[in-house]
Amino acid sequence: MPKLKRAVSVDQLIKKKFIDIPLPEGPLKDLLGTPERSGSWFVYGESGNGKTTFLMQMAKMLASLPKTKVAYDTLEEGARKSMQAAVEENHMWHVRNSFFILDREPIPELRNRLSKPKSPNITIIDSVQYAHLDKRSYKALLSDFETKLFIFNSHAQGKRPVGAIGRDILFDADVKIRIEGFVAFSISRLSRGISTRPYIIWEREARKYWSDHQIDKWKK
Repeated sequence: MPKLKRAVSVDQLIKKKFIDIPLPEGPLKDLLGTPERSGSWFVYGESGNGKTTFLMQMAKMLASLPKTKVAYDTLEEGARKSMQAAVEENHMWHVRNSFFILDREPIPELRNRLSKPKSPNITIIDSVQYAHLDKRSYKALLSDFETKLFIFNSHAQGKRPVGAIGRDILFDADVKIRIEGFVAFSISRLSRGISTRPYIIWEREARKYWSDHQIDKWKK
């Protein structure tokens, strides 16, 4: 008979300490609140809507925090000219000591990297369609590295992520971020299902997609 997990009392759960991400006041905090630095986040949207730019902006903010190291595993794009442009456009050299690119590093090699001391505590996997994960291997990754945070990027068709694994992670993720028209929309378990303030990734392009009235409303 499998061993049962130990029950946790109400007092024990209330006293339990979690490692939060202390985002400074600003647009990203308005979007994300104060999330836990573990588990999984899921970013999805159609191509050409600003996902890579958003991931770089978020990675830069996270990598600027104390005791935080961020790895960006570019499984799909690789360390190519387009990725170089994204790094340059977002001035990632400001966090070069705590942010680095992994050039199409397969999940088994990433696991080996994360098992070592002083390894990244936040890993962006771009994209989940190139990670060769299924539901079981995704769950195992989170279970084996339960003190680390994984941020998965996904393609989408309309408002739905592509593929079974994309839908599985969307359902499971602690923070779900949908990108549309250069604006990020988020719902997290911590926010108890309440949508937070949208984050404008690139205002010039967002105004081409959304009305000026809507953009101005989100900026208030």
